[in-house]
Amino acid sequence: MIIKNKTILVTGSTGGIGQQLCKELSDQGANIILSCYNEEALKSLQTRLGPRHSVVTADIGSQQGRDKIITACSEAGGIDAVINLAGILEFTLFETQVPNNIEKIININLTALMMLSQGLLPQLRSKPEAAMVNVGSIFGSIGHPGFTAYCASKAGVKCFTEALSRELADTKIHFSYIAPRATQTALNSDQVNALNTALGNTSDSPAYVASQIVDVLIHDRAMRFLGWPEKLFVKVNAIFPSLVYRSLAKQLKTIKQFAIQ
Repeated sequence: MIIKNKTILVTGSTGGIGQQLCKELSDQGANIILSCYNEEALKSLQTRLGPRHSVVTADIGSQQGRDKIITACSEAGGIDAVINLAGILEFTLFETQVPNNIEKIININLTALMMLSQGLLPQLRSKPEAAMVNVGSIFGSIGHPGFTAYCASKAGVKCFTEALSRELADTKIHFSYIAPRATQTALNSDQVNALNTALGNTSDSPAYVASQIVDVLIHDRAMRFLGWPEKLFVKVNAIFPSLVYRSLAKQLKTIKQFAIQ
């Protein structure tokens, strides 16, 4: 997809990856509909990027919020692409995780994404060329202790993207799924950062992840996994899951040490 002069909705615009992503899209000439629940942060981002970009303050987790986003996109003449980036994470042991938090993770990361996507499909269908990019996680392909609900939600995003792309293969909408590994954003708590340090996990910069999302959009990539050796583990886990099971089992004591703090 040629980005210049295209209207692109970005959910979760004000997050660490979101801000970098919107800047890169803006630099390439896109007209962005910036969306998240924080009006002050949205206005600040709009000021930095320029007045041609619009904002819609809405809670994507509610039907009212999703309707507001869909209406804003329609009033802008319809969107050429949507990048579903909004998401939340909690690092904790599943047995003790607050039920409301489990429900919220599934709702924001998966259900809201699906419902918003469904509402936007008529606008995407009306364009001669359109795209949907769903941002998942390496954990959507590798079940990791301490992130059970998050893993489940992102696995759902992966399968949703795959299934919908096949269901709408006879349209001009291109669907992409991109799975970052750990990224240096405020989404990660101090516990997560400490865990990554203890396990020797490498984290990517928000700017790098944003550049990869834009690359996927421009070149119509169907699926991309970020990070080495993480993307190797994705393949190993798909073929020999017992190997990854044993590897993570060896790290379980350390993982639980940080999860219960």
